[in-house]
Amino acid sequence: MAETKDGPITIKKYANRRLYNTATSSYVTLDHLCQMVKDGTDFVVYDAKSGDDITRSVLTQIIVEEESKGQNLLPIGFLRQLISFYGDSLGGLVPRYLEHSMQSFARNEEQMRSLLHNAFEGIFPLQNFEEMNKQNVALFENAMKMFTPFYGEAGAKGAGRPAEGAAAAGDGSEDPTIRELKNKLNDMQTQLNSLITKKS
Repeated sequence: MAETKDGPITIKKYANRRLYNTATSSYVTLDHLCQMVKDGTDFVVYDAKSGDDITRSVLTQIIVEEESKGQNLLPIGFLRQLISFYGDSLGGLVPRYLEHSMQSFARNEEQMRSLLHNAFEGIFPLQNFEEMNKQNVALFENAMKMFTPFYGEAGAKGAGRPAEGAAAAGDGSEDPTIRELKNKLNDMQTQLNSLITKKS
């Protein structure tokens, strides 16, 4: 994330829910903050009255707003699993796991964008996309499996969930989240194949 020479930009949130950008001396909206994130501009949000850092809750609010617009990036299965970890003894590992997974995915972002761009230009190397598809599915599968050996031993709290995880690991069945991710990637490839066929 890009910072100013004095560090992240400070955003103040007032009781009337208005957000004030101290760098530009102007009021902004969640859409403005969303664009700042996409532009790589780092910022922190403070409650104007208490001085508390509320950056996390504001970023979460941005996600809720974006999801409500119809561009759903968070699968239902993933959301259910995430909620189930709140208050769990393994909950402390989840943030690092998610951050690691997203960082790994982001490292492939530019290559994926280039491949998708070539698809619309009619020179799409299909085998490259198939390989990228396999790599990303494998990435998420490996990340999900990181928890399986530990969670199977968790016991007490959420006993039903560990049992399901252990069964999935033992009998070769597939985690619903991984299956949904695979389906989405396969749907994307089907659409791209259709575009290629039409252009050829």
